Amino acid sequence: MNANAERDMAKHSTEDSRLTRLTTMALALPEVTRQIKGSHAQFLVRRKTFAYFLDNHHGDGIVAVACKALPGDNQALAEAQPARFYLPAYIASRGWVALRLDVGRVYWGEVRDLLWGSYAMIAPKKMKERMTVQQ
Repeated sequence: MNANAERDMAKHSTEDSRLTRLTTMALALPEVTRQIKGSHAQFLVRRKTFAYFLDNHHGDGIVAVACKALPGDNQALAEAQPARFYLPAYIASRGWVALRLDVGRVYWGEVRDLLWGSYAMIAPKKMKERMTVQQ
């Protein structure tokens, strides 16, 4: 095993399991990269962010995934299920919604749907076409 592989394994073994699972889902999409920023992660397609993993953002004690939603869907989700969804600071006004990963059971199919929907809104057309083929 080379030194880079050993570092990757060590990093993943101490990484939050929810972030690891979210990363696996996100990296399955075409041309996605992940950037770690402290305890948070940012998922990008061609330098455009389509999702965040938030861990205690500004000391709120919440672990969540934030994604772009269709117009009005972010508000509707937060109002319909306030224990699970909320409007994340700074980006809610641009159509983003956050799904808590720290309360109750996490429905990973729902997480995947949020990720893929956000990716489809952010990614260039050619990337969306490749996404459809992979599904």
